[in-house]
Amino acid sequence: MSQQFWILLDSSNNTYQDFFEFSELFPSSDKNRSVPIRVLKKRLRGGVSDGVDVVTIDNGQLSLDVLPTRGMGIWRGRCGDVELKWDSPISGPVHPALVPVSDPGGTGWLEGFDEWFVRCGLESNGSPEFDSAGKLIYPLHGRIANTPAQFLALSTDQNTGKIVLVGNVYETKLFFKKLRLHTELITFAGSSKFTVRDTITNLSAESGEFELLYHINTGQPLASDGGRVVVPFDRLVPRTEAAVINLPDWNKLDPETPGSEEVVFYFKPAADSNGWCKTLLINAKNDRGLMLSFQPEFFPCFSLWKSRLANADGYVCGLEPSVNFPNNRSFEKEQNRIVKLKSGESRSFELSFEILCDKESVKKSETEINNIAAKNIIEPKPQKGWSPDA
Repeated sequence: MSQQFWILLDSSNNTYQDFFEFSELFPSSDKNRSVPIRVLKKRLRGGVSDGVDVVTIDNGQLSLDVLPTRGMGIWRGRCGDVELKWDSPISGPVHPALVPVSDPGGTGWLEGFDEWFVRCGLESNGSPEFDSAGKLIYPLHGRIANTPAQFLALSTDQNTGKIVLVGNVYETKLFFKKLRLHTELITFAGSSKFTVRDTITNLSAESGEFELLYHINTGQPLASDGGRVVVPFDRLVPRTEAAVINLPDWNKLDPETPGSEEVVFYFKPAADSNGWCKTLLINAKNDRGLMLSFQPEFFPCFSLWKSRLANADGYVCGLEPSVNFPNNRSFEKEQNRIVKLKSGESRSFELSFEILCDKESVKKSETEINNIAAKNIIEPKPQKGWSPDA
C-alpha cells in the first residue's frame, strides 16, 4: 500500500501503542533516488524522563524527536551535521508531572525547559503575573508545553514521500476555557525541510481567548560567538535596558558571558510579496544555517531572545514568532493582542523550516531575505505599548 495510517494514541477509546516502528524505502524529494525512512515511538524510562513518549521521525536526511507527552514540542533534531538543539541545564525531557508550573514564584515552567521547539500558551504565554495580594494568576509561558497529547497518529505516502505526524492537545478548565491544539508536522523523504501547522479551536459554547508564542531555541555549535541572525522588519524595539545596551549588536551572537543578563528584542516583521517573513540563523563560518518562515498576517509579533550565559548554563538564541509579545497577559490584553475566538471558531498557523548545510544555500537565503522590502526602523529604547518597561 502506498498510503498508510496508524493511530498511536487515542485516550478517548483507551488506544495506546507503547512501542511502534516503521521503516521503508521511499523516493526522495528529488525523485532521483530512494532513501530509508524510519519512524520510531518509544517511552523513556528512569529519572525525570520516566514516562515521556518520544516519536523520532527520520526522513533519510532530517531527523526530529517529537514529544507527545510535552505538548507535541520538538526535543531536538539533526540534518546532516547540523544539530537542532541547545544545551539547557535541564537534563530532560522532563515529565510534566515533575514541572511545577503553578509554583508561587511563577517561574516553575523553567524546570522543564530544554526543547528546541516549544509552544507557549494557550491561556497566557509571557511573564508571570500576580494579583494585588501577590498571588500567582498566570504562570510563565502557560501550560500547553506541559500538557500531554490525547491523540497521536502517523500517516505516510510512499508515492509522494510524505510523512505526517498528527497530535491533539487540550487545554481545559471547568468554567474557564476549552481549547484544542491540533498540530501536524509534515516532511518529505530526503528533505531538509519540514512544516508545522497548528490549529487552535474554541470548543466551548461560549467565546474564548488565547495567546500563542513559539520558542525555537538553538544553541552551540550552530548558534555561537560570531554567528548572526537575519530578520526583515519594519520596526525593532529593545524590550529592556539590557537590550538597549546590546542594541548595536542586536543581530550578532555574542561570546559566552557568565553572569550576563538575557536580552530580548521585539519586532514588527516584514513580509515578502507572497506574505511570508523569512528569518535566518547563520553560524560563524557562514556555511550552516536555519531558515524559519512564517506569515506576519497571523504572527504580527516576533521576538529575538539571546541568553549569553556560559554554555553549561544555557547559552541560546531563540527565534519567536507569536500572536503577541511575551509580556504579562493583562498588558497584552490592554494592547489588544489577545486572540478572541467565538464558540466553535478556529485559528490556524503555519511555520516552515529549512536547514541549510553549505555556504551557497546560506548566501542564497540571506540575499532572498535582504530583498524583502522593509522599513528597518530601530527604536533606541523600550516603547509604550510594546514593553511594560517603557
